[in-house]
Amino acid sequence: MSKYSVLIQYDERDNIYVASIPELQGCMAHGSSQEEAVKEINIALDLWLETIREENRQIPNPMLYVS
Repeated sequence: MSKYSVLIQYDERDNIYVASIPELQGCMAHGSSQEEAVKEINIALDLWLETIREENRQIPNPMLYVS
């Protein structure tokens, strides 16, 4: 698992869980369960980072959350 925060929301209209990484614009995935959404967001994260590296763009740092 990455050091990025993952936000998981339930979409009642489509009956799916949507996972996103707030720091990485457009990095989203979905699944029929929370577990599947997490699995898919990890795949999406790998692809997102690969694309950014290929484009020689800067990768945002994970946000630091203090409780």
